[in-house]
Amino acid sequence: MDITKKAKEELENRLDKIEEFIASNGLGSTYLKKARKTQRDINLALVLSGVVTIAGIALWMTIKNNKD
Repeated sequence: MDITKKAKEELENRLDKIEEFIASNGLGSTYLKKARKTQRDINLALVLSGVVTIAGIALWMTIKNNKD
């Protein structure tokens, strides 16, 4: 059992390395890099807009409570 488990893990590790190599050097690698960068930029924009929205709501609530 232990030998088959080790063999399976070794094969999975090799496949992961091959997939990483293909992703970085194979066909479509530049498209994949652009897609990852675009996804990262979108995620950052969403986080920043969420932070600004929460800060705006908090500021609005603070100003509203001070006027009353």
